Amino acid sequence: MAGFAAIASVGASVTRLLNAHFVAEQPISGKKTTAVLVRTEDFDKTGPTIVAPALSIYLYRVDYNKTMRASWSAVGHADGRGHLVLDLHYLLTPWADNAEHEHRILGKTMQCLEATPVLTGPLLIATTEWADNESVQLCMDEITTEALMRTFDSLPLDYKLSVPYVARVVRIDTKKMADYPPVVTVATGTTTTVEADP
Repeated sequence: MAGFAAIASVGASVTRLLNAHFVAEQPISGKKTTAVLVRTEDFDKTGPTIVAPALSIYLYRVDYNKTMRASWSAVGHADGRGHLVLDLHYLLTPWADNAEHEHRILGKTMQCLEATPVLTGPLLIATTEWADNESVQLCMDEITTEALMRTFDSLPLDYKLSVPYVARVVRIDTKKMADYPPVVTVATGTTTTVEADP
């Protein structure tokens, strides 16, 4: 059962996966590239969070999964728990001293995520209680150029080459709801008379 920490766990799992691939084969020869989770404030160039060469992983939108929502509602009715199924939308942005190095970081990132498109079992960091059969799919997201530009308009930096990815389906389960006692009182013998207007 994945709890409220599932969102944080997925971000940490993606970061660990990318860093493992970067260690196995650095995108830029002779330089250590790291993947790092960031928030909006970390894009301020005065901050130390993003130190090039790097890949920033920015969660910019959380949405419910429209395909799985109804079926998990039915499961919740049967097992007495709430099941919120989510899609996590990330922007992956390379940071380096020149365009070629940024392209190498981005290419290595996309190669890694294509090679490991599903996080499951030990690939999911256990900061929440994942079920044995749970998995999270990572794939390129569809976002219009206009929507991407609007996203950057809200950030404290100019547009940078970025690739959108989505992690689906991330499930947040509630604890078992309390059992309410059955209704045992029945009102009988009551009638209501409604008179029609003349």
